Amino acid sequence: MRPNPKFPYLDHDGILPFAHRGGNRYAPENTMAAFADAAKQGFRFLETDVHASRDGTVFAFHDDSLLRMTGEDIAISTLDAADIDTITVAGDHAIPRMGELLEAFPNCRFNIDAKAWPVVEPLADLIRAHAVDARICIGAFSDARILKVCQLVGRPLCHSIGPREATRFQMAALMRLNAYFSAGCVQFPVNRKGISMVTPATVAHAHKLGLQVHAWTINDESTMHDLIDMGVDGIMTDDCALLKSVLIERNKWA
Repeated sequence: MRPNPKFPYLDHDGILPFAHRGGNRYAPENTMAAFADAAKQGFRFLETDVHASRDGTVFAFHDDSLLRMTGEDIAISTLDAADIDTITVAGDHAIPRMGELLEAFPNCRFNIDAKAWPVVEPLADLIRAHAVDARICIGAFSDARILKVCQLVGRPLCHSIGPREATRFQMAALMRLNAYFSAGCVQFPVNRKGISMVTPATVAHAHKLGLQVHAWTINDESTMHDLIDMGVDGIMTDDCALLKSVLIERNKWA
């Protein structure tokens, strides 16, 4: 049974459907068009990644380098915001500023991966300035970055566990120990290096500890059904149409 949500962000009647980087089936990842398509399909949880420009503007972009998405072999953090605004993805998609996304999709909640230390303070400033605490969940591959964003915001902010806390959770689940976590959720891949990360036992123990379980990044129907059977609370996908159809079929879309 799903635990009571620790944060308003997590309060949702069905399984939380996350559009991973906005989805990438109809538009390039992390572009305004991708997020718009997900929102049009009814997705209210949008996952994205953020970096800061050299002058401290927060952009929705996954990689450290612009090369894979734009062909420009340069680190995004070395450019000013005005320069980034002139660069396009797949020829005609701008790299969106995070503030623009918050304003463009006021009914959506964002799961934000703070990719590097330079974005931490600008991201916290942005969250405070837009007063969007209830619409944000912070994650990162760094416990320290997650903690710092939460500290700088200065108000209760939903966050997932980082790598160090994930190890502590896995040990607690393995040994069936009680443990306290300030996070509201664990966000895991189904498998990592051949180890099953999301199982009925780990889901049950997370719920016992008051944590939701969100699985990423799931793009096949069979695994979606398996995760629903396990009782996960959220699923992240690149294929929004597929996840929506599965959740509707299972009466888990809300």
